Amino acid sequence: MYNSEKPSPEELPSSQQLIRSTIIAAVAAVAILITIVLPAEYGIDPTRIGRVLGLTEMGEIKTELADEAARDAQAASDEQSSLLLDIMGAFVGAAYAQESIEPWSDEFSFTLAPGEGIEWKLVMEEGAVAEYEWVAEGGRINFDLHGDNSDQSISYEKGRGKTDDRGDLVAAFDGNHGWFWRNRDKQDIMVTVKLRGAYSDLKRTY
Repeated sequence: MYNSEKPSPEELPSSQQLIRSTIIAAVAAVAILITIVLPAEYGIDPTRIGRVLGLTEMGEIKTELADEAARDAQAASDEQSSLLLDIMGAFVGAAYAQESIEPWSDEFSFTLAPGEGIEWKLVMEEGAVAEYEWVAEGGRINFDLHGDNSDQSISYEKGRGKTDDRGDLVAAFDGNHGWFWRNRDKQDIMVTVKLRGAYSDLKRTY
C-alpha cells in the first residue's frame, strides 16, 4: 500500500496565515456582493461600479419585472375574490328575495269605459295592514282610497290622472277599506290590482 508522507509542521499554515486568509476571503465575498451581486440582482449599487459595468440596469429590470409580476398576481387574486363575492351575493340576494317576498293573495282585472266608475273594498280590522299595487293600461284614471263602516268614514288618499299606485293600507277602524276608480279618459282602460295582507274578504261594492 502506498502511504503519502505527512507534511511537517513547518509546511502547515500558521494560525495567523489562516486568519489572514479568512479575512481576505470575507472581504472578497463582501466586495463581490456589493459590486456585482447587489447591482445585478436587485439594482442596488452603493459603489457605482455596477452601473459602469452595466449590472445595475440589469438588476433594475429584474426588480421591475418582479414587481410587475407581483402586482399582476395580486390584481388577479383581487378580481377572483370580487367575482366570487359578486356570485355569492347574487345567490344570497336571490334566496333572500324568494324567502322574504310573499306571493300576492289576490289579483284581478277590470275594464272601465269612458266615464265609468267601480269600487272594491277589503274587510279589515283596526290596525290591520294590506299591501297593494295597481296599474292602469290604456289611459289615466282618478281614484279615491277610503274606508267606512256604519258609524265612521275616512279618506286615505286621492289621485287624478294616475296610471299606477302602490303602498300599504292601514285600517283606521274595523270596516270596509278600498278604492273607487273612475275613467275620465276618452277610451277604455284596463286596471289590474294585486293584494296581500291582513284582510278577511274582498268584495265589489259599486
